[in-house]
Amino acid sequence: MNKRLLLDDFLPYRLSIASNRVSDAIASTYRSLFGLRIPEWRLVTVIAESDGITQQALCVATRMDKVTVSRGAIALVDRGLVERSANAGDQRSHLLRLTTSGRALYEEVAPKALLIEQELFASFSAQEIDVLRDMLARIQAAADAMEPGTGGQ
Repeated sequence: MNKRLLLDDFLPYRLSIASNRVSDAIASTYRSLFGLRIPEWRLVTVIAESDGITQQALCVATRMDKVTVSRGAIALVDRGLVERSANAGDQRSHLLRLTTSGRALYEEVAPKALLIEQELFASFSAQEIDVLRDMLARIQAAADAMEPGTGGQ
């Protein structure tokens, strides 16, 4: 049986489109309110959750490539939101930490992020949200287990 691929029925494509639409909505909000691009706000948030983190660890945590992380980190350092310090555990890398200004920005961004999430899922029940979280975790695990080159959008 030869089944045709229809993008509107192809779940990886639909997931990608939904993700892009949500990211675009969030990006326009963060850009207008805080002057942050998506990679920058992701970095601010992950850095805020740590007591110093390397760019390599940021790549893993955010699933962003090293060029995107590097550019985002440079922009945040240039704005005075993030500082670099020596990494005692590895002299080849630096630890990134939020500055006082960066922490204050995070304290403004985090509630807005939670409000956006609440607005996006206002028509979902708590049980539906739990199911969605579980399904997304399972999708991510399945994608992580795939061999490179076997998946696609």
